[in-house]
Amino acid sequence: MTDPAKGAFKAAAIQMRSGTDPERNIAVLRDMVRQAADRGADYVQTPEMTGVLARSRKDLLSVIGDQATCPVAAAASELAAHHQIYLHIGSTAIALGEGKVANRAFLFAPDGDLVAAYDKIHMFDVDLDNGESWRESNTYRPGESAVTAELPFAKLGLAICYDLRFPELFRREAVDGASVLSAPAAFTRQTGEAHWHVLIRARAIENGAFMIAAAQGGKHEDGRETYGHSLIVDPWGRILAEADHDEPGLIVAEIDSAKSAEARGKIPNLNNSRPFDLTATAHASALSVMA
Repeated sequence: MTDPAKGAFKAAAIQMRSGTDPERNIAVLRDMVRQAADRGADYVQTPEMTGVLARSRKDLLSVIGDQATCPVAAAASELAAHHQIYLHIGSTAIALGEGKVANRAFLFAPDGDLVAAYDKIHMFDVDLDNGESWRESNTYRPGESAVTAELPFAKLGLAICYDLRFPELFRREAVDGASVLSAPAAFTRQTGEAHWHVLIRARAIENGAFMIAAAQGGKHEDGRETYGHSLIVDPWGRILAEADHDEPGLIVAEIDSAKSAEARGKIPNLNNSRPFDLTATAHASALSVMA
């Protein structure tokens, strides 16, 4: 039996295969959150772009609204209150006006109130092998602030997908006291197969924190293919739970946030960190060759 007041709680990560219709995605969300609550989860996380995955900017803008009218946020607030849980919507698209969109995470409390919101800071502007190319900055406006939230059982650090490749964000949240970090994602299959597990485990180890990462998985209606493999990892880098596939599903793990302090006591790198300068030098012979 978990005791959130003492830092022990049960976390669930929901793996989805969101499509282009927000109402269908919300129906899946309702069912999966119910299953997580039935399994005793105190905190439930969903993937990046829970509400809609639409690669076409025009199609995306045609089905989303601003935060006040967002059906995903409204449903999440109601679900959190109904099931008496903390519900973390990994992200959903929020219209900002002038054709721009926020990739925004929401955290709702057991009374349905909004605890925190976070806009994805790092835009996935990349050219991968086999012609796969992404330019998130064409549609999304990047966030500018890291966000942590104080919950009864732990301080939680928020991040989204590509943020995972920027360790300074997670370090900033860990230094602020976050013992649980998050990376809800829609990793491409190509990058997920190469880097997903090692990046999640590295962020946990280097910060002495739990990592919870709910993922999108499989072939989506807009043609993209995501990796799945939702993970919950402890501060020592051990995998506590994994969806070892790309199908929709649910993973659950018991978490004791005191284990974060224990790991940081063994490897106190957060305290041992020191500021430093960079000195760049070049040998004279190298300079002459370059000239």
